[in-house]
Amino acid sequence: MSALQRRAVSIPSVLLAATALLVLLPVWLPLAALADLVRGRLRLPTVRLLAFAVCWSWLEAVGVTIAAGLWLVGQRRNARAHFALQRWWAAQLMNALQLTTGIRVDAADATSLSPGPAIMLCRHASLADSLLSAWVVTSKARMNPRYVLKKELLADPCLDVVGNRLPNYFLDRQAPDSATELSALRILAAGLTDGQVAVIFPEGTRSSPPKRARALQKIRERDPARADRLAEMQHLLPPRPAGALALLGGCPQADVIVAWHVGFDGLDTFGGILRHLARTPTPVQFHARRIARADVPGGDAFTRWLDDQWLQSDRAVHALLQPEGTR
Repeated sequence: MSALQRRAVSIPSVLLAATALLVLLPVWLPLAALADLVRGRLRLPTVRLLAFAVCWSWLEAVGVTIAAGLWLVGQRRNARAHFALQRWWAAQLMNALQLTTGIRVDAADATSLSPGPAIMLCRHASLADSLLSAWVVTSKARMNPRYVLKKELLADPCLDVVGNRLPNYFLDRQAPDSATELSALRILAAGLTDGQVAVIFPEGTRSSPPKRARALQKIRERDPARADRLAEMQHLLPPRPAGALALLGGCPQADVIVAWHVGFDGLDTFGGILRHLARTPTPVQFHARRIARADVPGGDAFTRWLDDQWLQSDRAVHALLQPEGTR
């Protein structure tokens, strides 16, 4: 499907959803509240989720409209304007998330992201991870990101239109020729400046126990020693080193930032989101550690190094998820 065909479906769909959710609010609001109360969900998670959907759909509509305006005035290639739009969009989405769900984010470690150039390797646990990382990078660290994202996210109109006008890469995880994809990542990282960071999720997908078991089994078939080394993981998925290594190859002077968070765990499905919103949310905690490039090995040693970093992050996540009195 071409970009024009994709957008001919996605943009009208979002505009229709935004209009319908707003116009039908007097209908769905009491029905959703009643459904929550009947189930004993006093925090009204269905209402909260639909309220966020209203905010998301209208922010999508506004974002696409602004992008269209930039195109009309000949600013389609104005990276500065589009980075500003990205920063505004991520900030407003985070504000909407906090307002509708009550979720708060503590991102004290955002200071470790600057200066660039840097390669940021992020934990992937929920549907909100891309938003969290974009908000931390753009609003808290005041940097401009270059993202590696799966191409399925092109279904999101703002990510599709604005994301393709900025230096991002939408990865085809099923590509028959991985060399082409990795070459594109090296090109993406080339030329990173002091105010930029390349962001990738080395796990490749949202973490869950079944996915962890399948990933470890696949690794065991090729490398039993590595599978044994990673078997103690309880929260993260085994990292895939190729993409991260390609980014590092594109920018040899970039430091590495390993980032993880807790508080969005379980938000990998809509059912999980509803269960999460039914409880009083604990603050989302974003953590990161910066590693000097001189301390990052290359070649075959990189996989072992990345595994060690991921095991360390897994233990940190496990500790943060324990009740206060047991930490």
